[in-house]
Amino acid sequence: MKKFILIIFGAWLLIGQAHADELRPSYIELNQISDTQWDILWKASAQSPLAQGHVIVPKHCTQIGKTSQKLELTNQITRFTIECAGPLYGGTIGLRGLEFSNSDALVRIAALNRDIQTIRLTANDNMALITAPSQGIITNVASSYLALGFEHILEGYDHLLFILALVLLIPSFKRAAWTITAFTLAHSITLVGTTLGYFALPSQPVEAIIALSIIFLALEIVQSLHRTDDKPRLSERYPWLIAFLFGLLHGFGFAGALAEIGLPQNDVPLALLTFNIGVELGQLLLVTMAIASLYMMQRYKGQMVTPIQYILAYAIGIIATYWFLERILF
Repeated sequence: MKKFILIIFGAWLLIGQAHADELRPSYIELNQISDTQWDILWKASAQSPLAQGHVIVPKHCTQIGKTSQKLELTNQITRFTIECAGPLYGGTIGLRGLEFSNSDALVRIAALNRDIQTIRLTANDNMALITAPSQGIITNVASSYLALGFEHILEGYDHLLFILALVLLIPSFKRAAWTITAFTLAHSITLVGTTLGYFALPSQPVEAIIALSIIFLALEIVQSLHRTDDKPRLSERYPWLIAFLFGLLHGFGFAGALAEIGLPQNDVPLALLTFNIGVELGQLLLVTMAIASLYMMQRYKGQMVTPIQYILAYAIGIIATYWFLERILF
């Protein structure tokens, strides 16, 4: 009974801190329309405090005309034009309010007859110097979206719990790596298809089913630990199939997050590819750490492995159940 109370308490603490898919960066796009004028588009989640902030432009630039705002799905879209007394390069760009958030902002600068420049702003560094691009468009965009994909999988708690549950179900690095690759392939299909507009599903039921997929794996872990015979369950024999099927659903979740981030209009394939690679690298890092931890416990504290697996499975199931109820009721 004491163990169960500790599990409930620990899971409740995690629920209070973990909000699935917290990555909701703002997206700022500067498009040069003449030698001195730039069109600025700023996209932020309407629920985010950043929607109350504003874009900081270089000191030698002033706004001309009025600001237009509209609500597009869950995003607030702001547009305005600036006129600059000289080149944009050498000035600073920033987002006021970002320093008080836990989010990031992507800045895309498209100058006439120049390579596109991508700058990433963070809460710790909400201002950046605009320099003439020293990198080509490929390196610049690729590095930004690779980092975003890597960070997204580490900050998307529902995807993290799903992967951790897979590792607990199949604590073998080789099998886990192939299973995670199947998961990546599946979510890549729906991510790309949704982003390019080939198909789509409403976000609320998708998020609820993602929570259900985690509950399913938590139950499978508990059932496998209770098993008295040597006959493996279907999820243990074909974990790649389970990962692939559920990965298709998780891809819709990734697509929703990427839609919030925004994609450079002329670099969509490159951004999608590098975002996916970043996600895969983050997943493999988690798998390596989880399996290494299980191996160390088996080697030095073998009697603790099964109790820890029980605790983790129940904690994962409780958190996912909370998410499921939250997503169908609110």
